[in-house]
Amino acid sequence: MKLQKINLIFVSLVITSLFFTSCKHEQSSTTGWNYNDPRNGGFQKVPYLEQETGPGLVLIEGGRFTMGRVEQEVNYDWNNIPRTVTVSSFYMDETEVSNFAYLEYLYWLDRVFSLDYPEVYKKAVPDTLVWRSKLAYNEPYVEYYLRHPSYRDYPVVGVNWLQANDFCAWRTDRVNEIILIREGLFEHYPNQINEDNFNTEAYMLGQYESGKRVDGIPDLDPNKEFRNVKMEDGILLPKYRLPTEAEWEYAAYGLIGNTIDELIPDRKLYPWNGHAVRNSNEKYIGQILANFKRGRGDNMGVAGKLNDNADVTAPVYAYWPNDYGLYNMAGNVSEWVMDVYRPLSIEDNDDFRPFRGNVYQTKELDEDGYIAEKDSLGRIKYRDVDTEKDNLTDRRNYKSADNIDYLDGHWESSVYYGEVGAGTIDSDFDELDKQKQMYQFGETSLVNDRARVYKGASWRDRAYWMVPGTRRYLTEEQSTSYIGFRCAMTRVGSPVGLGY
Repeated sequence: MKLQKINLIFVSLVITSLFFTSCKHEQSSTTGWNYNDPRNGGFQKVPYLEQETGPGLVLIEGGRFTMGRVEQEVNYDWNNIPRTVTVSSFYMDETEVSNFAYLEYLYWLDRVFSLDYPEVYKKAVPDTLVWRSKLAYNEPYVEYYLRHPSYRDYPVVGVNWLQANDFCAWRTDRVNEIILIREGLFEHYPNQINEDNFNTEAYMLGQYESGKRVDGIPDLDPNKEFRNVKMEDGILLPKYRLPTEAEWEYAAYGLIGNTIDELIPDRKLYPWNGHAVRNSNEKYIGQILANFKRGRGDNMGVAGKLNDNADVTAPVYAYWPNDYGLYNMAGNVSEWVMDVYRPLSIEDNDDFRPFRGNVYQTKELDEDGYIAEKDSLGRIKYRDVDTEKDNLTDRRNYKSADNIDYLDGHWESSVYYGEVGAGTIDSDFDELDKQKQMYQFGETSLVNDRARVYKGASWRDRAYWMVPGTRRYLTEEQSTSYIGFRCAMTRVGSPVGLGY
């Protein structure tokens, strides 16, 4: 909190400093010209300390760790190979996204879009029918779990991977909007409707003006009076997003509390020290450390001594946090991460910031070469990069937009490659057909480019899945009663910040 207050004060100085120019100017060590001097064209250097911590987030200091299997391989797939990787510092929600947080999102969508675009709201609503089971009476959860105040602090479920990503994008815009209101640049503008709603990218590109309290920040360019906040000001936050698989796994272990200098003397099995699922602290000795299924038919223990005090999910602040201050990184609900699933991702991915799922995009331009107008929902339009349009031929680090199946799953790596048109495989195969042939999708596996990784155990899982190195997957359009999510944010600049 103290660091966040320092950030808030200093961010305000960024605005104030642009209203007043000092008689003495800092000079460029490169050219000798003054910064912040209208006589020199007004190139600005704003005061800046470090990235502000967004609402609900905690800083996860990065480092190296062993990613992958640390427990016995119960499925005998032998593909989750242990490997040392490095994760950069980042921010992560201290809890799973709750029902109440998601209801705030739904309320905003309903208020802004439902009159003309009701499908936007309908698309975002969680599937409450995931609670149904043919041989169990779960109708009360279908009716009450999402909206009843008794469950407001419980993790939202029934949300698929695509819906979770949409929530992250919405949260980015709402947080940046309130920052601009806090800095006196915007007023509270509750009458946003359809495309006339605040979007961070649209604002920075000059395509959103509604709700402004003033014309903008005074511009030191002698040919201009005011300007919008820019990336260079460091005021607006990076995007909220899902964590990568490596980030989630690293954060779950919380090794920052398990090291002596650069040594990790004890291997962690769970997000807490030791190899047991009960608390060893004398004050809480014997209490269950997470919400999971202890055994067949045992979801919560015996009346009068419930072992985890939860039949299904538990409140997002239940149990003890790990050494990063993250709650429920084992148990309660499993969580979506960004990655596309491949059995051997850990072996194929880079050892620095590993991730599979890159699809590179660029902003759409109009016929005059300017950024195209917003879409009907107020969002900036994007398209996949194109080999010819974007001159990727001479680029060394990537040659195409979609790199999901790079090294694993692309058609050239199939045993059937070269047989197209030769009688074995029809030459009219489309990409989906190739994916089916590659992994025999729908026959022997559910692996394709829409299979997304989810991590951790849930209220219905055994202790084995509470080990952060375990991994499972589900198609991105599907949802369950045991998968939720939490958001992350990129950390820019120093890995440790002012705390160092």
